[in-house]
Amino acid sequence: MSIQVLYFAGLKEALGRSGETVDLPTGISTVGGLREWLVAHGREPLASTRSLRCAVNQEMAGLYAPVADGDEVAFFPPVTGG
Repeated sequence: MSIQVLYFAGLKEALGRSGETVDLPTGISTVGGLREWLVAHGREPLASTRSLRCAVNQEMAGLYAPVADGDEVAFFPPVTGG
């Protein structure tokens, strides 16, 4: 299963990239599972970001949202304004 993963704001800076294509092993089927897998494979900033926001195919999603072949998954920290 191949998906496009995008990183925004502080995550993009911390990881040194705006995105990547990822081939996931069998068994990863949710955004939360993807996040855990990414952390275990060198994307530690995803673990330390409190209130991490996620989107699947440009729709806001929770950690239990399913991911499938060809999906685009975006991770970004909450935005603050003032």
